[in-house]
Amino acid sequence: MTLSAPSARAVDLRVEPVDNVLDHVERSLQVELDRDTVVRKRRSVGARTDRRTWIRIERRGLDKIGMQGWNGTECAARLEGIAQPTWRGCVVWRGADEPVMWRADETELLPSAPIGNAILSEDPKLPDSWWQAFNASLDALAAQHTGRVATPDTVTITQALVTEAVRSLSPTDDFDTIVEHWVPAHADLNWANMTAPTFSLFDWEDWGNAPRGLDSASLWGSSLAVPALADRVRHERRHDFESRDGKLMTLFTCSKILGPDAHPQDPRLEPARRMAEQVIAELQAG
Repeated sequence: MTLSAPSARAVDLRVEPVDNVLDHVERSLQVELDRDTVVRKRRSVGARTDRRTWIRIERRGLDKIGMQGWNGTECAARLEGIAQPTWRGCVVWRGADEPVMWRADETELLPSAPIGNAILSEDPKLPDSWWQAFNASLDALAAQHTGRVATPDTVTITQALVTEAVRSLSPTDDFDTIVEHWVPAHADLNWANMTAPTFSLFDWEDWGNAPRGLDSASLWGSSLAVPALADRVRHERRHDFESRDGKLMTLFTCSKILGPDAHPQDPRLEPARRMAEQVIAELQAG
């Protein structure tokens, strides 16, 4: 009999009290956090330290920690040719009263500020040099080797998950949904996890092998409220989007935007619908 990990209660760290967690990190890593710099997100909390580093703290339920663990930032430290903050160390502990684990990773400070929210509403007007550095890092990542499997939104990506997402948009079985190429991907590529004007890519918790084009399609989906930016992403990563796997990942991204939880006022809905129709037609035509 296989025993599954108990589910943790849903928590939003933007509103959950975290002072005790911050105190624990300070004691464990012998560091002082600058409480004025604390950034709170749904699943993580971050802050600067008195030794000019950054600490990111994440809470994750035991049921969301698979066989490969959840040491993505630590494992990403060995990747070559990628602009990312240098990893310094970590502390991990289990919650005393519920089935969760906490992890605090210490890295160098970012070279520039994060570009914006995960979904942008205006063009950041990035220079060509930024796009060159961006492409170099994504190409270097895809060329590496890992035994990890990507967990976008903390869910392990599998062929079955891809097929389910694609069939939610195109129920007929008139084109194949089998992924041909699996390559390392960041798996949470959006505008909140990159910096400018100096390019850097951070928050590596979910990286691992994924269908080619996952990162490109994810960033495109985060850009759809700014049509010119979405077009730039498609232009810069056109070798991904023109591939068959890239088309499947475009549909995978569209399925998340157009899913049952979609907000009717989301400006990405209509462009995602149009792109899904276009890509389905391309796949049907072979």
